[in-house]
Amino acid sequence: MAGRVQDKVIVLAGAGSVGPGWGNGKACAALYAREGATVYLIDLNPDAVEETRRLIAEEGGRCHAASGDLTDGETVKALLQDCVDRFGRLDVMHNNVGGSMPGGVAEMDEATWDRQVDHNLKTVYLGCHHAIPHMRKTGGGAIVNVASVAGYRHIGSPIHAYAATKAGVVQLSRAIGVSYAKERIRCNTVVPGLMHTPLVEVRLAGQRSGGDAEALIAKRNAQVPMGHMGDAWDVAYAALYLASDEAKYVTATEIVVDGGLIMSAPL
Repeated sequence: MAGRVQDKVIVLAGAGSVGPGWGNGKACAALYAREGATVYLIDLNPDAVEETRRLIAEEGGRCHAASGDLTDGETVKALLQDCVDRFGRLDVMHNNVGGSMPGGVAEMDEATWDRQVDHNLKTVYLGCHHAIPHMRKTGGGAIVNVASVAGYRHIGSPIHAYAATKAGVVQLSRAIGVSYAKERIRCNTVVPGLMHTPLVEVRLAGQRSGGDAEALIAKRNAQVPMGHMGDAWDVAYAALYLASDEAKYVTATEIVVDGGLIMSAPL
C-alpha cells in the first residue's frame, strides 16, 4: 500500500550511515520518503546525511538535510524550528541516534559512561522535549524511538552502558506515550535485535572480533533462531507502521524486530 505517511513531515535524527550501504536511519528515511512523507534529515556527520538526502532526491522524494550535535539542546531546538519554518509542521519525530561502546561497569571509565548516556538517552529526551510543543500546535503527532534488545537482556557482549541507556529509551517511551495520549501524541519504540548494517563491518568487527568481520557475522547469525541477522529494512518497516495512521491506537509499547532472539535460550 503506497502513501502510508503521505504528506506527513517527519524529522529523522540520525539519518546517516557509518559506511556504505543501508543503516537503520538511512533506510527509514528512504522508506518514509517513498511512502509520501517530507523528511527533515539530521546527522552529526554532514557527508553521511548528504548521502541520504541525495538518494532520496534521486528518487523524487522531498527532503532537507542538516547536520548538528543532537546532544546539545539549543541545536535540537533550532533544527526542529527550522523544519517547521520550512515545511509548516512536525508530524513525526524519529529518534535514531545511538551506538555502543564496549565495557562492563568495572572497566568503563566515567567519561565514556557519560558519553553513552548523552548519545543514547539524552538525544531521545531532547528530540521528544522539543518536538512535542510543535505537535501540540497541530493537534497531535507520533514519536518513534529506536532502542535495542540489549535493553531487555544480555546479548553476549559486555556493553553495559548501552544496555542501560537502551532500557531507558524503552521505559521513557512508555512514559511519554501514556503521559501525552490525551493530546493525541503517540510514542512507541522499535527494538532491533542483531542487524546486519554497515556498523557491523565498520565498527563492531574491530571492537569484538579483532577486525574479522566474517567471524563476527557468522557468530551473530548463529545467535538468532531464524539463523540470520535482520537488516535495516526490517527496522524501517516497523518504524513506518508506528509513524503511520495505521497505528493510531498504538502507544506506549514496542515492536521487537529480532528474529526471535530475546525469546531464545540463554546466550
